[in-house]
Amino acid sequence: MLKNAMNHFLAIRRSREPMGSAGGGRVQLPLPATLSASLGCDAVGVPARYGFRLMSHLPRTGCVFADAERWWWIVPAGSDLDLDWPEQAAYARGAYVPAVRPRLIHQPDSRTPYTPPIPLFLMVCQVTGVTPTWTQVYGPPAVSAP
Repeated sequence: MLKNAMNHFLAIRRSREPMGSAGGGRVQLPLPATLSASLGCDAVGVPARYGFRLMSHLPRTGCVFADAERWWWIVPAGSDLDLDWPEQAAYARGAYVPAVRPRLIHQPDSRTPYTPPIPLFLMVCQVTGVTPTWTQVYGPPAVSAP
């Protein structure tokens, strides 16, 4: 019993080591080969303490990865355009994340790995207590009014 407790403690300790001490850097989240990622992939990471709450309230969840510190949702590339993600969220282009041994904890039933970014953005804002804001883009409308 003591041996199992020590192994568990050491595993947690290793997973919290700074990135530089374990050959760190960034790792790309590996999507299952059966899923089509034709829109490219980025990832949105939130502190692990929000993971279950987000997962249970999203209308649709794509691939979700987790390590000891963060849960990472796969979103289409460019999902950071015009969205001001809260400070607690980490946005990783190309799904290259600063994670220690992330593992796939949720795979969708459909053939797409994506979580819709707008509902995810709104839920992240809600759980972190941040008012959602969008970047204001001024310019001519795409379609002129009659």
